[in-house]
Amino acid sequence: MLNSIDLQGRMKARPELRYTASNTPVTSFTLAVQRSRKGQDGEYPVDWMDCVAWGKTAERAAQWFTKGDMAIVRGRLESRDWEDKHGNKRRSWEVQVESLFFCDGKKESAGRARPEDIPREPGDFAELADDDSDVLF
Repeated sequence: MLNSIDLQGRMKARPELRYTASNTPVTSFTLAVQRSRKGQDGEYPVDWMDCVAWGKTAERAAQWFTKGDMAIVRGRLESRDWEDKHGNKRRSWEVQVESLFFCDGKKESAGRARPEDIPREPGDFAELADDDSDVLF
C-alpha cells in the first residue's frame, strides 16, 4: 500500500529535541502549508500540519531549523488514537518525517551556525583537478 506525503511550508516554531525512555531522539514541529486556492475572503488558507521526526533527522531538525524557515518534508501520514482528560476518544493525524530539506534561499540567522562555518577535518573532501575527464555528472 502506498502512503507518501510531500509538504512545503514554514516552521511554526523552532523544533525542540527530546529523548524517549530508550534515548531515541525525537522532535515534533508544525508546518504551515499554504493552500493553492484562495478562500472566499481572497486569502490563501493555511493548513497546520503536525510532524514528528526521529533519530538523526530529529537531531538535524532541532539543530538547523528555526521559526519561519521554509522546509520540504517527505514522509508518511499516520493516525493516532487517544483519550482526552474527559474520557472522549480522539484521533490525531501527523506526518512521520522520513526526510527534511531547506527550501529558503541562503540567509543569515543570529545564533545559528551555517554548514559552511562548520570546521572540517583534512581529508573530509577530495578536490578534483580541472582535467578529471573520467568524472560523470
